[in-house]
Amino acid sequence: MRAVARAEAGCDIVGVQRSAMAETAEAVALAGRRFLELRLDVAERATPEKVVDGALGEFGRLDILVNNAGIIRRVEAVELQPKDWDDVLDVNLSAALWLSQAAARHWMDGASGGKIINIASISRAGNMGQSNYSAAKAGVSALVPVWAKELARYGIRCMGIAPGFIETEMTASMKPEALEKMTAGIPLKRMGKPEEIASAVAFIFENDYVSGRMIEVDGALRL
Repeated sequence: MRAVARAEAGCDIVGVQRSAMAETAEAVALAGRRFLELRLDVAERATPEKVVDGALGEFGRLDILVNNAGIIRRVEAVELQPKDWDDVLDVNLSAALWLSQAAARHWMDGASGGKIINIASISRAGNMGQSNYSAAKAGVSALVPVWAKELARYGIRCMGIAPGFIETEMTASMKPEALEKMTAGIPLKRMGKPEEIASAVAFIFENDYVSGRMIEVDGALRL
């Protein structure tokens, strides 16, 4: 949905995912823009350069990077296994670092500006059974002000968004009773919609004097 919102705003889109993205490709096409599908694993170290090269080869430019890849392995801390930790950190945190580094190097090398948006989570504050996920999202949030300060002299901005509970495939897979209990704890008494995250992305994209901050889109929920 974020990709579709950007397409409707006049952007061509590069989608990076291990599986096919036919639905997104169709929606972007309906918005009158072009879509490049890259079936890659963001945790692979060769992926960042392939993404930048793919964008430049297809569209001739790269303007914005949204670090949105994420997986979850819900395990209590005392039961956490090395693979549970490594897989989540590799996808949710390390991939964001290496992708941002590749994009920033392109912009620093003479390309104009550039914007990095890290999608974190309300779980960055700490959530039961999510030592790995919470640590990764806290890390993604912590990188935002660092990059904003380091890259500002190149005209590069970095912002972050911390969504609350959003209507996604991840929440749709929850048991109904758990979903109902979770929604009841949200002050606005509903989950957020993907379009509302897309609106936050659009705000960042369109306002050149915002950098180094997190925007919380969570219905006033605090864990």
